[in-house]
Amino acid sequence: MSLRHLFALSAALMLAACAPLKPQVSAAEKRYSAAELLVLKPADFIWPATSLEGERALREAVLADMRARIALPPGPERDAALPRLFDLVAQYNLEIDAARPLLLQALPTLANRDPEYQRALLTGARSLYAAPAEQAMQAALQPLLTQLKTSKPFAVAAYTLMASNPGHAEFIRDLVPRQFPQWRDDPRLLALMEEVATVRAAQPPLADLLAAPLRPGFPVIYSLQRPGRNAMGLVLVRGADGRFVRDTAGRLFAQPQLALSRSGLPGTITNGNTPQGVFTIVGAGTATNPNIGPTPYLHSKLPIEATPAEFEHGDTAGAWSEALYESFLPASWRGHAAIKEAWLAGRAGRDELLIHGTTINPAYYAGSSYFPGTPQQGCMISNEDWDPATGRLLASRQLALAQAYAAASGRPDLAGYLVVVEVIGQGPVARTEAQALVASAGR
Repeated sequence: MSLRHLFALSAALMLAACAPLKPQVSAAEKRYSAAELLVLKPADFIWPATSLEGERALREAVLADMRARIALPPGPERDAALPRLFDLVAQYNLEIDAARPLLLQALPTLANRDPEYQRALLTGARSLYAAPAEQAMQAALQPLLTQLKTSKPFAVAAYTLMASNPGHAEFIRDLVPRQFPQWRDDPRLLALMEEVATVRAAQPPLADLLAAPLRPGFPVIYSLQRPGRNAMGLVLVRGADGRFVRDTAGRLFAQPQLALSRSGLPGTITNGNTPQGVFTIVGAGTATNPNIGPTPYLHSKLPIEATPAEFEHGDTAGAWSEALYESFLPASWRGHAAIKEAWLAGRAGRDELLIHGTTINPAYYAGSSYFPGTPQQGCMISNEDWDPATGRLLASRQLALAQAYAAASGRPDLAGYLVVVEVIGQGPVARTEAQALVASAGR
């Protein structure tokens, strides 16, 4: 098989966005009402690529693609192959050592590339090689940082340096105002400067956020995540009546959810983690992205991505403002920078960060702190179990979440809200933590 055919097959099978594929949505995507969601069963869904045979064929094709890209001689063809290469290496956790020299060779000339190419390769560095032991990578990144003139790749390089060595924070804090005098007008640099600030405000009471009405009469999904996102979070549902969903035995609905991207970058950066803050939910649909699969996703939108009227689920006129975003927050949270990450992410152009399931095999991430989670590109992901013989869905936390939300919404259109917030602590967010927070919120 030619390199061209290998690349085409890999691209067709494993498109990397964490969202529906925009060119196909209008033709191929099904939308769901609350009633339609509630009658679905796991056995209604099948995805052949999750069977042992289907996954083996896909993995072999992708591995051949990666090796073909690595084997290319230096030149324009290899340069063009690198962004996709590092995306695949991060997804499959394969060929990490073999790909490293190609990135080290590319970094010294990266300042002369276009910003999107810079971002893609620097994201590869952050995803795969941001560790104290990667001395050669750090040595190449620090001088490169002073040459980057566009805020997005600059921020990616800065976060990568700090992930390798937090001691670079002071260097970055001093460099940003010199290199970007108008940094206060750039949402990515605002978030970066908050990250390197010498003093950071304490988190307001989480109970206030869980009790906040947002907009009365609408359901809310709360995604509780750890800082750094390297452990499984926990997702809760608050009904339109303001009470958190429980089963018939009174047990709180709370199930694992991952809000980590493969890059581990913050939420204001393309393909970074899910940002903290308030989203609107505007329905449910079936994605055409093969990494998401057929289980219905809940369609969450950021500020800016959604118009003010769409975000409010009403007839709101006028333009977006920070004050409008803050009106969804309780008073104790309105001055807190971290909860405004969703606002900054919307300003930075992020979109299509969905609440969805996964067809990716958790075994690719065995041994990770977030196992059995399967990180993608910034969405909120719930695990699913697929029959290795047939590729039929056996169990789905995503479907359970969507149905709990639909049952609690009281709205056929599934309109509501999502709040992503970090809970200080170590390891996976525990049910006992969620129960204590809900009790403190009086809900």
